[in-house]
Amino acid sequence: MRACIIAVGSELLTPFRVDTNSLAITERLNAVGIDVRMKAVLGDDLDELARGFSAALEWADVIVFTGGLGPTEDDLTREAVARVLDLPLDIDQPTVERIRARFERRGMTMPENNRRQAMVPRGATLLDNPNGTAPGLWLEHGSTAVVLLPGPPREMTPMIEAVIAERLEPRSHGVRLVRRVLKLTGRTESDVDQHAQPIYSRWTSQPIPISTTILAVLGQIELHLTARAASRDAAAAALDRAVGELTAEFGETIYSADGRPLEAVVGDLLRERGLKIAVAESCTGGLLASRLTDVPGSSDYVERGVVCYSNRSKTELAGVPAALITEHGAVSEPVARAMAEGIRAAAATNIGIGITGIAGPGGGSPEKPVGTVSVAVIVDAEVRVRTFQFLGGREMVKFQAAQAALNMTRLAVMGVQGQREWAERP
Repeated sequence: MRACIIAVGSELLTPFRVDTNSLAITERLNAVGIDVRMKAVLGDDLDELARGFSAALEWADVIVFTGGLGPTEDDLTREAVARVLDLPLDIDQPTVERIRARFERRGMTMPENNRRQAMVPRGATLLDNPNGTAPGLWLEHGSTAVVLLPGPPREMTPMIEAVIAERLEPRSHGVRLVRRVLKLTGRTESDVDQHAQPIYSRWTSQPIPISTTILAVLGQIELHLTARAASRDAAAAALDRAVGELTAEFGETIYSADGRPLEAVVGDLLRERGLKIAVAESCTGGLLASRLTDVPGSSDYVERGVVCYSNRSKTELAGVPAALITEHGAVSEPVARAMAEGIRAAAATNIGIGITGIAGPGGGSPEKPVGTVSVAVIVDAEVRVRTFQFLGGREMVKFQAAQAALNMTRLAVMGVQGQREWAERP
């Protein structure tokens, strides 16, 4: 079954409001095997809403509207659906009385414009909204199910769950859609695709087909795998086999096969091995420590972190000899190593990390342009030091530097030799 989600509201087309309802609806539709093929955000314009709805009717099995069911003149979802389906709008008097009683319980008189929320396209089924005044609506047009839901998430969420359980799941005939996200780092999008394409091109002709999407995200590449089968177990088994094939090809370049972020993966490794970590950061300004401690329970393995932004602080907080900075420059592998060694010794931990670089936009030179970052990771007796050349603006450089430090830590803890051909998209 193919679904289209239409989020309604001119405010969603401004920089000030974000459509989060579509994400929640997608998650719940996917859980019962319904594949969302299109999402649209439409303003409060009757003609535009009608055109968007008409286009979706040509192909979608399920169309979910969210928003535009309020009491004001610009709440036009009901009118657009009624126009396209050529249905009259009737006032449902029991709904009017229910809304009136809701106001009275709060010691208020119902404004007359709330009667709009009782307008029902003829033949539609009302959907109960226990958390608001606007009821939802269910219509069927041929083989297409049309669902109208209010916009506030506290109203919409329980309503879509009820609609799926009572009305949409039985239509899916037990089909389940299951997804996996593989996350890789240290390789480019084109390189990953070149090696993965011969593998996943075979999956479309399997008894349980698997579709694949490759996505370049800052600091990593993601492979999204989707399987649709008669049961969740069958789909999961097919995905297990697919993940096994990709793991055999990419090895430890894949750091997560279950959607976990890199900081969580590293944290689990440290906890499993009983290791403690301390970090000394310059250009990342505490971002690495922040990401490590974003993970619940990170106090099990994070001992401390310091921001050594100035040369003086590198000496005072991480024990970097001033002569070393003078000889090699603050952004250099010897200084990064000294930062890692110094913070590790001061904290008495198994692992020390040092990061120093030029995040920009200024401060670069022909020898050390903006984006140059040196990272050192020391795990017990093993020392790994690398200099990266990252692309992008200040925030991008900082994130990629923290990502590189986390990945170097992961590989060092696992005893895996890291790849030298790190590259990132701008």
